[in-house]
Amino acid sequence: MNVLKHMEAAFLFSLSVAGAASVAIDAIPPAQASVPVQSVALVQPGMPTVHVTAKRMTEAEKRASLQAERAAVDARSGV
Repeated sequence: MNVLKHMEAAFLFSLSVAGAASVAIDAIPPAQASVPVQSVALVQPGMPTVHVTAKRMTEAEKRASLQAERAAVDARSGV
């Protein structure tokens, strides 16, 4: 019941703290954002590059590859 007696004082206190905080926050200058510096990747002319060229597997090749993979896993696990 003691809190209910002082509810008006608690409200006025919180209002004054909020007002003071608002004034204090408004006094802070905005952040000075700058444009980020863009870096350039250096590519050496003699740098080796990898070009992967392959044809897609047919449906039959996919099935055979999957069966071989499953057989290898089963052989390792002892099933």
